[in-house]
Amino acid sequence: MATSGSVPITPVLKDELDIVIPTIRNLDFLEMWRPFFQPYHLIIVQDGDPTRTINVPEGFDYELYNRNDINRILGPKASCISFKDSACRCFGYMVSKKKYIYTIDDDCFVAKDPSGKDINALEQHIKNLLSPSTPFFFNTLYDPYREGADFVRGYPFSLREGAKTAVSHGLWLNIPDYDAPTQMVKPLERNTRYVDAVMTVPKGTLFPMCGMNLAFDRELIGPAMYFGLMGDGQPIGRYDDMWAGWCMKVICDHLSLGVKTGLPYIWHSKASNPFVNLKKEYNGIFWQEEIIPFFQAATLSKDHDTVQKCYIELAKQVKEKLGKIDGYFVKLADAMVTWIEAWDELNPSSASATTATTATNGPAKK
Repeated sequence: MATSGSVPITPVLKDELDIVIPTIRNLDFLEMWRPFFQPYHLIIVQDGDPTRTINVPEGFDYELYNRNDINRILGPKASCISFKDSACRCFGYMVSKKKYIYTIDDDCFVAKDPSGKDINALEQHIKNLLSPSTPFFFNTLYDPYREGADFVRGYPFSLREGAKTAVSHGLWLNIPDYDAPTQMVKPLERNTRYVDAVMTVPKGTLFPMCGMNLAFDRELIGPAMYFGLMGDGQPIGRYDDMWAGWCMKVICDHLSLGVKTGLPYIWHSKASNPFVNLKKEYNGIFWQEEIIPFFQAATLSKDHDTVQKCYIELAKQVKEKLGKIDGYFVKLADAMVTWIEAWDELNPSSASATTATTATNGPAKK
């Protein structure tokens, strides 16, 4: 906060970052985040009944999209956006015009560090994204670019420049991000452990990405952050963010981009019903034992030199190899292609192409 007579400090990336929030309820949780979020533009994706009014606290700069808006903007391609599932958030990634995205769930609140100070999660994500990653060689002091750390003895000097960071994956205090079976056997478990560390996920290593506290460089990796077909009408749910994470990581590895995980923490306030979750996850629990080896073995050629080309090739491989497991994956592969087509329509590569300004939801609301 600026002192009396001083020039106010402009928040970092104020005009280069959108905050995307999927929701079915009033966004009272923003009051707790006001000191950190109010300077930034919000994109709210309303799930479920589009006739319901979602109340947003005053003072925030935001756009709000419901299912009617998605259908109007994307037309037939709206079929690639999940309904009645938080995967709908990826529509916000598509319509954003900023370089960076931070997405958070509406049951996540400001956490405190061990000293009792409120954690500015957005600030830490920005630090992660603006510093390099080290995917090609693990540094045992974790992130060597943090203050007070460096590359350890034996770390190759030729790799110390690092790679561009595409994704910053944050963690959670209180309610862990568990699957339904683990929730059932550990119903009272809470995460109270604060680990002051950020690390790069090594090249060739997959991880279960969680979408409730996540930031990424939209220009570097945006088209790969598709949360798939989940929820209403689909045989699976709660695998949306993980699907995006597996696709994204294969592409980041191919394009020599980095992914960080660790700080910042948020406070996850509400445990979802494990029995409801089990119904959503049931197929995924079986399918993941074949899905993960598929991604571990997936390869992309040098000709796949853009995120879009990589993603279309992954979709082709999904159809050919995972389609044998269940017809759902054929449908998902088609949706992946539709997603890229819709992304490119709303984000044309040349100034002479049709701009997405003809398909917005009107001026931002104050």
